[in-house]
Order: sequence, then C-alpha cells, then structure tokens
Amino acid sequence: MTKVFYVEDELFLGKIVKESLESRGFEVIMESDGGKATDIFKKIKPDICLLDIMLPNKDGFTIADEIRLLNEEVPIIFLTAKTQTEDVVKGFSLGGNDYIRKPFSMEELIVRIQNALKNKGDGTQKISGGSATIGKYTFLLNRQVLCIGKEEKKLSFRESELLKLLYENRSAIIDRKDILNLLWGNDSFFNSRNLDVYITKLRSYLKEDPALEIITIKGIGYRFVTG
Repeated sequence: MTKVFYVEDELFLGKIVKESLESRGFEVIMESDGGKATDIFKKIKPDICLLDIMLPNKDGFTIADEIRLLNEEVPIIFLTAKTQTEDVVKGFSLGGNDYIRKPFSMEELIVRIQNALKNKGDGTQKISGGSATIGKYTFLLNRQVLCIGKEEKKLSFRESELLKLLYENRSAIIDRKDILNLLWGNDSFFNSRNLDVYITKLRSYLKEDPALEIITIKGIGYRFVTG
C-alpha cells in the first residue's frame, strides 16, 4: 500500500482529500502543523509527500528543503494557491517533483500522484557543467546547441531555455502559464501561440530519438518523457 504523507492545515479540505485517497487504496498520514512535519517524515518514511505551502510554524518550502536533506528521491508534490506562480518556480528549485494549484479535483491529484510515483528515482535534476545527455542527443546549454552524432543544431535563446526547463523538470507536468511567465514574462494570447510554435520546433529537433516525447497534457501543460 502506498504511504502518503499529507501536510495541510485546511482541515475540511484535508479530511476530504484524506478520505478520498484512502478510498482509492492509499494509506494517508495527515499533519496540520508544519513544525511537526519533518519529524513525522523521519518516523513514517512515506512513499510520497503532499505539502501545502502556507502552513503554521513552518512552510512547505522549508519542510521540502529538510526532507531533501534526508531523502533525495521521495516524490514531493506542492499544493499552491492559483495565482502564486512564484511558488511554482521556487518549488521546483527546492527539488519538488510537481505541484497542484488549488482548487483541484481528486482525479487530477490521483494522476499527479501516480505520475510522480512512476518516475520515482528520475526526479528533477539541474543541468551541471553546462551540458546534458538527453536520449541520443547532447545538449550544450552554454553554447545553445543540440547535438546528435556529428550534427549540430543551433538553438535560439528561448528554444534553449524551454528545452532546459522541460529537461530539468522531466518528471513533472509543467503548467503552460508558468512556462509563459518564466520565459515570456506574461501569458498573453500572442505569447501562448508563440509557445505552441516553440514546442513544435523542439519536437522536430528531437525526432531522431523516438524515446523522447513532449506530451501535451490538455488544459494543463506539458510533460517531457525521456524514455
């Protein structure tokens, strides 16, 4: 049975989520006090963590940071307010695997949990040394070049940053709005169409490796599958 550690101070919401997950076969340990969360994590050794961000005594970011010092692989999903894009960015930087904006449906939560567990051990990793191996390709971030064999494809700055974002968060579903705000500064209709074009371009650049796929999650965003 999958053990879920759920830290949430909205008790009504917490009760609904806990009971819903338990009805789907999950074991759920819930805590409302952020100050107690890390000690409980040490004791129960959960398979996955669901962390609200705004918590009494210790926020979800601090808890995640402490958990990552204890365990680098356990999936962490942040729960965040709808308008807090900066929370999403910070969450990824702290090693979060995914995030869900409130309010959310149980169906979405289940999918996100299953996705995070499926990719356990392949969590968010930063590109180090200015390069990364992506399937059959070598991505030279500093030069903005994508290589396969002897062929080199020069990327634009935005293409390079988009590929970097997808790669570093490849175990997560990334929201379109967050990509737009991070790379374009806002999520206007014009920029949204630009993002569609850039995604199409990256798919064409990566077509020589069939194991690589940028999956569109309808109504949400994208997930980068690397095999």
